[in-house]
Amino acid sequence: MSTEGDYDCIVIGAGVQGSFTAYQLAKKKQRTLLLEQFVLPHTRGSSHGQTRIIRKAYDQDYYTVMMEECYRLWAQLEEEASVKLVRQTGLLVMGPENSLQYQVVKNTLQKNRVPMVILPPEEFSKHIPNVNLSEGDGALVDTTAGVLFADRALRAVQGQFLKLGGIIKDGQKVSDIKPGALVTVMVSGGVYRAKNLVLTAGSWTNGMLSYIGLQLPLKVLKINVCYWKEKVPGSYNVQQRFPAFLQVECPEGKHHIYGLPSNEYPGLMKVCYHTGSETHPDMRDRQSDRSDIDILKRYLTRCFPGLDPEPAVVESCMYTVTPDEDFVLDCHPIHNNIVIGAGFSGHGFKFGPLIGKLLCELSLGEVPSYDLSPFRIRRFPEHLKPSL
Repeated sequence: MSTEGDYDCIVIGAGVQGSFTAYQLAKKKQRTLLLEQFVLPHTRGSSHGQTRIIRKAYDQDYYTVMMEECYRLWAQLEEEASVKLVRQTGLLVMGPENSLQYQVVKNTLQKNRVPMVILPPEEFSKHIPNVNLSEGDGALVDTTAGVLFADRALRAVQGQFLKLGGIIKDGQKVSDIKPGALVTVMVSGGVYRAKNLVLTAGSWTNGMLSYIGLQLPLKVLKINVCYWKEKVPGSYNVQQRFPAFLQVECPEGKHHIYGLPSNEYPGLMKVCYHTGSETHPDMRDRQSDRSDIDILKRYLTRCFPGLDPEPAVVESCMYTVTPDEDFVLDCHPIHNNIVIGAGFSGHGFKFGPLIGKLLCELSLGEVPSYDLSPFRIRRFPEHLKPSL
């Protein structure tokens, strides 16, 4: 087994969070190694796919506030890499007018002075054709929102990391981690050491944490990413200024339904249910539950009559979910030179540039740019007794 030399920092996991963390560390002149267990690019985790929604519409103030800087950081990467990563489409939010969740999102946007438009029911169809607004539902548009080109973004940030002198080694499955003043990371056929380690291993996080005596309450879900055919081509197309959408509290299911205008596959609109069935990350495709697709079929039949209510394409993704669906951004409770970024709960991609900055700050012992109390491990007191 060969020793590959020492680094200032090793980042494990080259998804969006790990790639932005490595990029931020390299910008701070840190000799940084980014390790990935699969050969890049791959579709095994949570960062693949062509598009994500980018939005400020949130229940919680802190996410809306954080997104302000995220937009600036995405624009900065666009300029550095000379590539278009964000397309503004607006986000249509629909939900029972008097429900707590719809009102909280509306109030959060108003409180933070996010540009938005309220669509009265009597004017809804004039502005949003081919969608049936449920009786009693309110509707608003977060006009700052849009579509984030995910695959392109991942290539861009990894490319900038390499330009800054960073090193990416893919096909490197971690077999052990030894804490210490120098953290030792063992992979098949090699050993790497660094002053600091950042874990951004997505659905494999608890597997990595088991090497350093910690487990977090993370649940891995397989998500069916569904694309639905337009009956009339262009009805829901991004070129026709159709927005992304978020439906809260609908009768078909307990969780959000979200969608993006047809763009990545011509004539197909991406509409998904914001949860899935529990799985093991190494056995994702053995999970064959399609109950979420049945929910989507009923919802689309009722509310999106211009879509064929049978998915034309179904792809797979994974969420790694915390009990409260807030992220984990923290140092290991014993080893301060090991930083953990995890539990992004199906809504973390758009925060990638800022998550990278925050994990970099934690790794360097700097005061974080934001209050990280919602994201600390201590909110899970039963997990604060490492077995080391």
